[in-house]
Amino acid sequence: MIDEDHPELSIRRQCELVGLNRSTRYYEPTPETPENLELMRLIDQEYTAHPFFGSRKITQWLIGRGHEVNRKRVRRLMRVMGLEAIYPGHSR
Repeated sequence: MIDEDHPELSIRRQCELVGLNRSTRYYEPTPETPENLELMRLIDQEYTAHPFFGSRKITQWLIGRGHEVNRKRVRRLMRVMGLEAIYPGHSR
């Protein structure tokens, strides 16, 4: 999308034309830590067994297994994994 070797347009101008901040162009997301990857593996294991468990229940389950986690961390990891508890909702 952005050509660093463009003969006429600078990177700044190309970002401006595309509507992208230059800082976004250079941003490299940090990978998950090995500890978070292990937690994600465990979350996936428990979610597969009990898809109706939400972040609160999975947090309790992880704490019971000796992991120091809080609900916000579990919720974030579940969001990264694309997991959401199955619960009754409005029928349409």
